[in-house]
Amino acid sequence: MIKGVNRQVVELNGADSEYFERILFFVKPECCSVSEGKLRERANLIASQAGAPPTSKITRNKVRKTAELVLAATAGALASGLVFFLWK
Repeated sequence: MIKGVNRQVVELNGADSEYFERILFFVKPECCSVSEGKLRERANLIASQAGAPPTSKITRNKVRKTAELVLAATAGALASGLVFFLWK
C-alpha cells in the first residue's frame, strides 16, 4: 500500500529482465523537477543492472538451531513415551 498523495512514480513494464516483469521506482521529492525522459533513462539503466534476486543462504547458525530443535523434539517424545510406558 502506498501512503501519501504526492508521489511521483516511474513504472517500467516489460523490463528486459528474465526475473522481473514490472518495476516501480519512487522518485525522491527533491528530484521531481528532473524531466520524465531523464528519469526513465536512469530507471532503465538501473533495471538493466539488476540481477537475480538474492538466494536464501543457509548459515551454520540456522543448521545448528534446526538440529537443536529436532533433538529437543526427539528427547521430548522419548520422555513422554517412557512416562506413558511406566504409567501402565
